[in-house]
Amino acid sequence: MDITTKEIKATLGGANILKGISIDVHSKKFIGIIGPNGCGKSTFLKCVYRVLKPTNGVIKIGDDRLADLSIKESAKKMGVVAQHNFYNFDFAVEEVVLMGRSPHKKSLERDNANDFEIVNECLEIVGLSEFKKRSFSTLSGGEQQRVILARALAQKTQCLILDEPTNHLDIKYQLQLLDIIKSLDLTVLVAIHDLNIAAMYCDYIYVLKQGAVVAQGSPKNILSKELIKEVYEVESSIFTDDNGIIQISYQPLHAMKNKS
Repeated sequence: MDITTKEIKATLGGANILKGISIDVHSKKFIGIIGPNGCGKSTFLKCVYRVLKPTNGVIKIGDDRLADLSIKESAKKMGVVAQHNFYNFDFAVEEVVLMGRSPHKKSLERDNANDFEIVNECLEIVGLSEFKKRSFSTLSGGEQQRVILARALAQKTQCLILDEPTNHLDIKYQLQLLDIIKSLDLTVLVAIHDLNIAAMYCDYIYVLKQGAVVAQGSPKNILSKELIKEVYEVESSIFTDDNGIIQISYQPLHAMKNKS
C-alpha cells in the first residue's frame, strides 16, 4: 500500500513548522525521513498518523484520503511505533499486544481465539513468545519497544509509521528492532536521526531542513559530505564498507583545529 503526501504544511504556536512536504512512499519500500533536531520530522509523521492535523495539504493511504477515513479505519491501514520511552503499563505483555486488535473490534466485543492467535504470531515475530505473561513494566527498553512493535503488527496493516523508534536504545536493540521491521515486507515510513542507521536500512531517503525537503534519493546517491555539511553543519568522511553499506564518520571540531 502506498502513502502519498502533497504540500503538507503545519503551523504550531504561530510558527510554520512544515512548509509544504510532498513525498511518495511506494508499496513495500523502506523510506526514511532524516534531518537535524527541529527540522519537522516528528511533526510531519504525526500529521501522517493523525496526532496532529496539517493546516494544508493532502495525505493519501492507498487510494483513500486520510481525512475521509475514521480513526478506526485508518488504524486498519497503518500501525505506529513512536519514540521509545520507558513505559509503566501495569499490564501483561499479552494484554499490551491485544490492544492492537481494537481497530477490528466492535464496542465491548470480547477478544476471541483469532485475536489470541494473532498475538502469539506477532510475539513470535519479535522474538518474545516466552514473555507473554510477563509484566510489561519489568522489561528492558529494547524489549518494551519490541512489544510495542508487536502491538502495531497485531493491527494487521500493510503500512508501518515509525517515529524515531530506536531513540534511546542501545545499538544492539536498534539493529535488532530494525532487522525485524526490514524482514516484514511492509510499507515503512520512518524518521531516523542516525545517518548510518538510515544508510543501512532505507531504500530511499527524504532530507528535511527547516520544515522543507532539501534532498531526496537513495542513500548512496544523496549522502555526501557536502549535504551533511549543509544540513547538519558538521564535517564528515564517507566510505563504503565491504558489504556495500555507506559508513559516515564525523570530524569533531577539536580534531579539525589540531589538523590545521
